[in-house]
Amino acid sequence: MKRPGSMSLRARALLALAASAAAPPLVVLVLRRLGLASELAFAAAVVVMLPLLAWLAALWLAPLRRLTRALEGAVLSYRDGDFSLSLAADGPRELAQLMRLHAELGLSLREQRQHLAQRELLLDTVVQNTPVALVLTAPSERIAIANLAARQLLGEGRSLVGLDFATVIAAQPETLREALAGDGDRLFTVTLPDGAEETFHHSTRTFRLQGQPHRLRLLRRMTRELSRAEVATWKRVIRVLSHELNNSLAPISSLAHSSAELARRGDTPRLLQVLASIGERAAHLHGFLSGYARFAKLPAPRRETVDLAAFLARLATLGQFRVEGALPAEAGWFDAAQVEQALLNLIKNAHESGSDPAEVALQLGVHGGELRIEVLDRGPGMSETVLAHALLPFYSTKRTEPGSQGGTGLGLALVREIAEAHDGRITLANREGGGLRVAVGLPRQAARPAH
Repeated sequence: MKRPGSMSLRARALLALAASAAAPPLVVLVLRRLGLASELAFAAAVVVMLPLLAWLAALWLAPLRRLTRALEGAVLSYRDGDFSLSLAADGPRELAQLMRLHAELGLSLREQRQHLAQRELLLDTVVQNTPVALVLTAPSERIAIANLAARQLLGEGRSLVGLDFATVIAAQPETLREALAGDGDRLFTVTLPDGAEETFHHSTRTFRLQGQPHRLRLLRRMTRELSRAEVATWKRVIRVLSHELNNSLAPISSLAHSSAELARRGDTPRLLQVLASIGERAAHLHGFLSGYARFAKLPAPRRETVDLAAFLARLATLGQFRVEGALPAEAGWFDAAQVEQALLNLIKNAHESGSDPAEVALQLGVHGGELRIEVLDRGPGMSETVLAHALLPFYSTKRTEPGSQGGTGLGLALVREIAEAHDGRITLANREGGGLRVAVGLPRQAARPAH
């Protein structure tokens, strides 16, 4: 494919053709009147007109050539990321308008570049000064970004950019090294070189950056937060225990005094009633403290193969519910006693929610790598606040609301402990049409031993 000629050459050729049609005959006529021969007159006309035509073409094309050179320089500057070049709006009207439009484009690009630079500066400042250690690695596992917290934790303050990630973590404590080499989110405690124990939360995410897979690792120090949460939990436990003990011991003390007076009077019938009331309060207090003891001393689960039909038949003798849908064909793999206790708590909560007893149901199914057991009811459900806190230990709601075990807040917390001890999970959600859905997910096979 031929490249088109330059604009200057085309303009000169066009002027030459136009001039050759009109100017040479006139010059020839003048020269012939001066006595020159026709051939000589034509040759002289051509010699005179060619320089004149070249000068006129150059004069006509000069503004356009200046514009094209300026535009070429501006485009090359833009390609190199320099948007500071601005073109003056001069020359013919059409060219001046083009120059003004180009100047507006340059101004817009400069403003966008400045805005992006400010945002990048702000983002870099936030990333570098966040207390969360952040490490971004490229596909080759070379470190692309490591903020100040990561440099202090992993490199003693030295820059880590460009280093191999595996080499950087090789000298770290074993627990920290295993967490950083893994893919999952986890909470762990590590002894740092200075001898201090620190608890970290590690999370990792993979995403594509400029078409290449990158991995982002985040390490957050949790020791201070966990200490504050532990203190707050102990304060709450003390408040709950004090409140419940006072509610039970004060009536017992009063009833004991009354029983002594009745015994002195010989009022045996009323004495028996008072002693029965003391027994009831003592039994309530015993049950209350037993709930805390069970939560605090939950043993490790002893997983075994469980026939689901037989398991549900035994559970039906302890609580009222119906089974929705067909049971999975394969057996379960869990500690039957612990899961039975968890489901009894959920069934009890469902009945205490105010649901019609006939609407309390269990639904079993296999989803991915887990057996999912769902407890359904048609009570009022939970508010967003209760949903966010119901699984926390000692979070107490109203006595009639799901999640409360005699006001101690241990019902759902105990279910959560049992599920997580099985390497499973528990989720809560309000049902469409009213009611609550509590799902307990349990692995379908034995968990792999920790390395």
